[in-house]
Amino acid sequence: MRKFSQILAGIAIILAILACNLPSNAPNQQDPGAVMTAAALTVQAQLPPSAPAASPVPTQTTAPTAIPFPTIPPTPVPPPATPTSNCDNAQFITDVTYPDNTVVTGGASFTKTWRLKNIGSCSWTPSYALVFTGGESMSGPSTQALTGNVNSGQTMDISVNLTGPSADGTHTGNWGLRNAAGVIFAHFYVQVKVGSGGGGSGGGVFAVTSVTFSNSGGCGGFTTTASITVNGPGTVNYHWIRSDNSTNASDHPPLTFSSAGTQTVSKSWTTTYPGVSWLDIYIDSPNHQQFGRASFSCP
Repeated sequence: MRKFSQILAGIAIILAILACNLPSNAPNQQDPGAVMTAAALTVQAQLPPSAPAASPVPTQTTAPTAIPFPTIPPTPVPPPATPTSNCDNAQFITDVTYPDNTVVTGGASFTKTWRLKNIGSCSWTPSYALVFTGGESMSGPSTQALTGNVNSGQTMDISVNLTGPSADGTHTGNWGLRNAAGVIFAHFYVQVKVGSGGGGSGGGVFAVTSVTFSNSGGCGGFTTTASITVNGPGTVNYHWIRSDNSTNASDHPPLTFSSAGTQTVSKSWTTTYPGVSWLDIYIDSPNHQQFGRASFSCP
């Protein structure tokens, strides 16, 4: 009996437990969403711990540092050229008398003439001078003022009186032009030979050694006289050259010399051309050389 009572008591307990777990329609019934949330939390709590989340890669907000390229220094620009003064400048044109290696007599006088052109921008005036710069002076002056003005683009014959050296051989004298400030800006020379074939009574090579000019008359009728000097016997053939390029063979009779000496020839020219006119004389033989210039002008 006691055993049966124990069985009944057990059944009652079981039924009471079951009654507690049955669904209820009471107004305070739990919200299904809350039950689901709780269930989810329960499940999450039972899950094994997961690996830690990777740290997020920070977003770069600044530009990357540029790799510097080698710095090439700029090519230096040269400073502008300083303009060179072209005030005083000369061009050698020709040896009017005594070209290089002309034979002269020792102790004899001769006149050396150079023709130069003013290719500078400044005029040469009488404050400019011919000066001896070295070598053998041949008894020439140390300085000699120019006799007139030479404007830019004009030519001028510059002469100096010299004496043949006494010693045999080749002799050279150096000369130049000096401006008013004392600066020498042009260089030229005379070179002659003394000795074998020295000319004159020694029986050397016949040659014209100098020509000098003189003018007479006035505007409208000029006469130029040329004094031609030779170093021995022989015949001189020549012709005149006028600035208007006119020439006449009858104006050029040959000159015959029986010994060393000087003879004169003249040329007249009637012109009223305004400005500068000139006459040159050219020795066709024996020298094949142009000598001197006679210039004159009309207003």
